[in-house]
Amino acid sequence: MRIRDFVAADEAAVREVWLETGMASPHRADTLATIERTIAAGGRLLVLEADGALVGTAWLTVDGRRTYLHHLGVRPSHQRRGLGWRLLEATLAAAREIGLQLKLEVHRDNAAAIALYRRAGFSRLGDYDVLIIRDLN
Repeated sequence: MRIRDFVAADEAAVREVWLETGMASPHRADTLATIERTIAAGGRLLVLEADGALVGTAWLTVDGRRTYLHHLGVRPSHQRRGLGWRLLEATLAAAREIGLQLKLEVHRDNAAAIALYRRAGFSRLGDYDVLIIRDLN
């Protein structure tokens, strides 16, 4: 098992992980250009390799006030082996280096992810709903 920073050559494998885990959708606009722009702005995209393949991701973006955690996931074929926890630990270390608060969104029905995040010290942020406009045009 190895966790490292994303390189452009990882794009296809990262997209596969996102598709297999349900983290990808056309509405998100998670293109290579978007990934590279967020990295240039101080973020990081960590990739997890195991069994000779890229099997997980964790994407940190920064807005100057907070760091946001997106797309933390492990391929279903590699889940329940402790890899998600190890990826989260590496992600938390990377976030500490950035030095800002860390925020994430998780689907209310994703009990396994919620348990993982709570184990790491995350707590609910009040009673807020998340709203979005995906296309301002």
